Amino acid sequence: MSTMLARIGRDRQRYENNLRLVSGCIPYRFAKGNDSETDNLESRIEVLMISSPNRDDLVFPKGGWEDDETLEEAACREALEEAGVRGKLNEKPLGVWEFRSKSRQDMCSLEGGCKGYMFALEVTEELETWPERENHDRRWLSVKEAFELCRYEWMRRALENFLNTFEENWKQKFEATEELIESTPPTVSDCQIITPNLCIDHPNSSQRHGMTFSWLVPIRAYRCLE
Repeated sequence: MSTMLARIGRDRQRYENNLRLVSGCIPYRFAKGNDSETDNLESRIEVLMISSPNRDDLVFPKGGWEDDETLEEAACREALEEAGVRGKLNEKPLGVWEFRSKSRQDMCSLEGGCKGYMFALEVTEELETWPERENHDRRWLSVKEAFELCRYEWMRRALENFLNTFEENWKQKFEATEELIESTPPTVSDCQIITPNLCIDHPNSSQRHGMTFSWLVPIRAYRCLE
């Protein structure tokens, strides 16, 4: 059994304009055994969803933001209490949404109204037992499966923002890598004194990593070290 205890009650719950403030996250990991560069980003990511007591739908871990913790701490706590995972939280929110508590769906009443902040959490530890294990099962899903299982529109929008953020970061890293490769001059390891303004084949260019190609390096003159 887990020695950790989930927080109960709403004595320290934060509210804003009659809305209960909620913090949660989309836990994710990179799918194992999927290293193909041709695969799109969506196929490389799995997200974690949890079951709700007495309901058939799946949701992302979330819960009340309390007055003795930061918004980010609340998101991490809920991930631990409800899903039994720890990880690295991206402190930039995926967005803010107003919605009704699943048990209070009367749109004509302020009771049950929530304002929720969602984050992305890269999972680094998955516990075998956790405080709310009896109430929440967890399930790893592809992004496509998660979209299909999201019961509420705000959850789908959060998942869309999650994926868009990843695609933008992925694109920036790819472009930065390309710029680094283009700006890095080739290294000639076995040099010889030659006439200025000539090009020579790199001594090891004929066979590199099982591929045959000719790498012409423009050089002027090198002094060889004995």
